[in-house]
Amino acid sequence: MSVPSEAGTAPDRLGTAVVTGASSGIGDEYAARLAAARYDLVLVARRTHRLVRLADRLRGEYGVTVEELTADLAVPADLATVARRVAAADVTLLVNNAGINGYGAFTETDAQLQARVVAVNVTAPTMLARAALPGMVERGRGAIVNVSSLLAFSGDMPSLSGLGRAVYASTKSYLVAFSRILAGELGPESPVRIQVVCPGITATEFHLTRGDRSVDGDTPLAEGGGMLAPDVVTASLAALRTGEVVCIPGLAEPAAIAQLSEAEAAIRTAIRGPLAHRYLTG
Repeated sequence: MSVPSEAGTAPDRLGTAVVTGASSGIGDEYAARLAAARYDLVLVARRTHRLVRLADRLRGEYGVTVEELTADLAVPADLATVARRVAAADVTLLVNNAGINGYGAFTETDAQLQARVVAVNVTAPTMLARAALPGMVERGRGAIVNVSSLLAFSGDMPSLSGLGRAVYASTKSYLVAFSRILAGELGPESPVRIQVVCPGITATEFHLTRGDRSVDGDTPLAEGGGMLAPDVVTASLAALRTGEVVCIPGLAEPAAIAQLSEAEAAIRTAIRGPLAHRYLTG
């Protein structure tokens, strides 16, 4: 399959890339890099003025076609609209980047906000992947990138002071499992690539709101806010070219991912085993 290359090396269009959560941060950077790589774009976000501004800039700089699609992926009707666009024959890349955190103690955070986190972080990327994948497989080209988080691997991490993350981290764990299992279902010879990218703390607007409201205006970010969004996207696109399913931009030793797979295989030996001795009673 064709994957993004550096600007100027791909004279022909590579199809259309759909980027959700495109109005800022990592999504904004994916949009710019994919436009430079000669993808036409469909940009999805809640903030129309941000989408229009980004679309105008990318059209002017790269001469690509850019569609703005204002949508709240927690709203079923909006999700259905985006899914219909994602299923179109011109779409060769889907970047499921939209996400919200809903941080707060599990027993104290509003249940509707928690449901919204699940809708945006789990239901939306799953349904958009379902819309995109059949056509990609039939056409023999395409890729899906799901943006997760290193908190996906935080199950036994001590709770961070003031950061209730049970729902958010669990949704990101889902994206890792979903992407890995889906890649395995397609198989190593599939012309369609699946990737999950798991950045750590990134210098974006993400932590300026829990997801119950959009960030107003163009709020500046504090310095020292973690890895820069361009570095996250650089890692993701490089990993897409080499076929890495799990991309962790800040992980120096990728052997840890293989060790995770080995640990899982050891756990699965219990799938048909007898009852473990420690559970036997006298």
